[in-house]
Amino acid sequence: MYDVAVVGGGMVGAACAIGLAQLGLSVALIERDEPTAFAAEQLPDLRVSAINRHSEQLFEQLGAWSFIQNMRVCPYKRLSVWEKPQCRSDFNIASLGVSHLGHIIENRIVQLGLLQRCQQLANLTVYMGQSIKNLLLDPHPRITLDNDYTVHAKFLVGADGVNSMVRHTANIGVQGWQYGMQALGVSIRTTHTQQDITWQQFTPDGPLAFLPLFGEYASLVWYNRPEKVRELKGLSPSQLKLQIIQHFPAELVDFEVLACESFPLIRQHSNHYTQGDVVLIGDAAHSINPLAGQGVNLGFKDVSVLLHVLAKYRQASTDAQQSTSLRPYFSEYERRRRSDNLLMMSAMDVLYKGFCNQHGLLKLLRNAGLTLANHAGPLKHRVMQYAMGL
Repeated sequence: MYDVAVVGGGMVGAACAIGLAQLGLSVALIERDEPTAFAAEQLPDLRVSAINRHSEQLFEQLGAWSFIQNMRVCPYKRLSVWEKPQCRSDFNIASLGVSHLGHIIENRIVQLGLLQRCQQLANLTVYMGQSIKNLLLDPHPRITLDNDYTVHAKFLVGADGVNSMVRHTANIGVQGWQYGMQALGVSIRTTHTQQDITWQQFTPDGPLAFLPLFGEYASLVWYNRPEKVRELKGLSPSQLKLQIIQHFPAELVDFEVLACESFPLIRQHSNHYTQGDVVLIGDAAHSINPLAGQGVNLGFKDVSVLLHVLAKYRQASTDAQQSTSLRPYFSEYERRRRSDNLLMMSAMDVLYKGFCNQHGLLKLLRNAGLTLANHAGPLKHRVMQYAMGL
């Protein structure tokens, strides 16, 4: 029997499994979809994330950051947000005294780096390419895989995404909705060398974002109504380029379209993060509007807090020379993370609704707010520190 089974070997689940193994626990990590191996000549993936400084620090603590860096990453040193060009907020490393604000990295690269680290840990077993045939929780978690092998564990971590099987089996309900927008992700090759700025412009139809990637590559995100996104997705690369040039700001340098894909925007929050011997992390517990690029970073914060409380549990069990109950420690994890996640989810909703409203006075106020934020000194510094996870 394993001490813990982690269902979901994506970015958040793999990070959690490594941390649990480093605590001295025996860990089983179960992932259905095996990621494509890395090759330097590969074009960039469509799914990318803005990894903040807190998440980088977690990767370093887990011993995985070097594996990720050895593939391909793009540090960004500047961040800009605006609606009207004359009313914008600019953040840069000079005002914060840091080397970079974060990194833009393909999700698969992060996952591959974490899985490489998994292979170094003797007390961590990865069941890759295995779907779950059956999941039982009483009297302890038992997971039957496609090959009919059964994984037994003392407790279970659900890191299996918004449609979490673990959450469903534990009878944990959710609340949420789909937003009235979708996101079109567009992979491009620019005529410039690697850029160090990420930016986002708010428009009446939805935000337009630029995320730099390794070398001359970059990713665009175009938020709009579902019918408009479907229309854009159906265009040829040359036709889509013309639409992008027409709608995106002048900051966008010349480029060619490589690929595109659409993504729904979902807000979902679990009614509980724990139930019995089950604990939820990442998208299995919460999914937010991606406007500020904080989704996966919230998942990594979950990992950090869960590892912290389980380290306390391990110490308490050692001191008592017997196994102590996990429930108080799971409750502490939920108490600390639920409030922080809810705050970020609510902030994203306010941002989303605020910039979708085209009332004249509100437009005036929010542009004034962006201008003031650019000269807010300590407040601006504080906001950026929070966005960096520090």
